[in-house]
Amino acid sequence: MNKINFTSKSTIIFLMLFLLFNTSFSQNVPVLKITDLKKRIENNSDTTYIVNFWATWCSPCVKELPDFDSISKIYKDDKVKVLLVTMDFKEEVKSKVLPFILAKKLYSEVLLLDEVNGNYFIPKISKEWSGAIPATLIVNNAYNFRHFFEKKLTYELLKTEIESVESKIKKK
Repeated sequence: MNKINFTSKSTIIFLMLFLLFNTSFSQNVPVLKITDLKKRIENNSDTTYIVNFWATWCSPCVKELPDFDSISKIYKDDKVKVLLVTMDFKEEVKSKVLPFILAKKLYSEVLLLDEVNGNYFIPKISKEWSGAIPATLIVNNAYNFRHFFEKKLTYELLKTEIESVESKIKKK
């Protein structure tokens, strides 16, 4: 009887901790509208933003995430900010996005873009964007740097882009 009681208590404690962790962790995945995202990346700071649009169901997106995470870790003390913007549905944050982030041990900041009208939000990111993912915008407004990619990116290309921004900074 004690063993059953101990197991029941353990299960209850585990479930409570799991729910507490899940609830607090979901606060780390802000749900944004396109206007919020644009405000964040189109400020006049000299931060270089690497904004990657992806989804949990997109195989090429998932394959490139480790490269973005590596860049995020390497440049964590510099003015480089990686934003992983998931295109999953906001209703799937707890059931799909959070478990994915935990399983992949993502280091970079993850945001969820809550937009359904592609004709409205896609051109606000880039007129070149057809809406396909993965897609990445690299922008530094203070140095008038803006590159958009509608393809899977590699660590090497991301590093080259950051070095390109850094060379513009040194010239000023």
